[in-house]
Amino acid sequence: MNESTITVEQIGAVRRISLNRPQARNAQSHQLLDALDAAFEDARNDSETRVVVLAAKGAHFSAGHDLKQAAAERSGFTVEERWAFEERRYFAYCMRIWDFPKPTIAQVQGACMAAGLMLANMCDLIVASEDAWFSDPVTHSMGAASLEVLIHPWVLGLRKAKELLFTGARIDAAEAKACGMVNVVATRENLERDTLALAQKIASAPPFAMQLVKKPLNRSVEVQGLRHALSAHFDLHQLSHVSEEYQRTTKAGLANAIAAGAKVAG
Repeated sequence: MNESTITVEQIGAVRRISLNRPQARNAQSHQLLDALDAAFEDARNDSETRVVVLAAKGAHFSAGHDLKQAAAERSGFTVEERWAFEERRYFAYCMRIWDFPKPTIAQVQGACMAAGLMLANMCDLIVASEDAWFSDPVTHSMGAASLEVLIHPWVLGLRKAKELLFTGARIDAAEAKACGMVNVVATRENLERDTLALAQKIASAPPFAMQLVKKPLNRSVEVQGLRHALSAHFDLHQLSHVSEEYQRTTKAGLANAIAAGAKVAG
């Protein structure tokens, strides 16, 4: 586990895993994603851990994928190489959080954009600070078909998801709560306290019963087609990477997308 990209704290039966790249607005490098996946696997195997909180250090939850690393290390990837990389680190890692047997809570402050939005929504519950905001500007800024995991209509509703994606706009914590995506809105000062209190209340329930109730809850949307829809979108997302629009963006070195991300998350 790469301790420079995440931190792990055990608070009774609650394990808090925090993204730890505040200087980069917690942009998700592949090292961070590998460490995060390993941390969740460790929490899965720890019988003393009943609830996992996914948090982030610094002013922002996450500005999304690390586009600077992508431009430097993966700009020359073939279609096959990109597919394999994104299927593992973006799609499969996210679905492992969705399938995580224990309750999970995302603790969100500041910017939660692009892959940050995707990551937070893999958790069962979201507690957001009053200053938190959510956006997916990927289609507008990069010419790609949204994110690798198109969870948006399942957590926001179809109309709001279309508005979010078609406009590239942001929604604040209060609106996200009204839509049903966020469970609790807390002051910035009380975000950690209120998230931990919720986690500890959940952790007080019998753990095996909690696992048994989470499984059918997830299945209730999976029988409606969630998993198939997410898989189908991932394929289309990969197709968008070879479009003329996306190629024009990458030929510019992703500079505009990087600058736009830094501006809105600054």
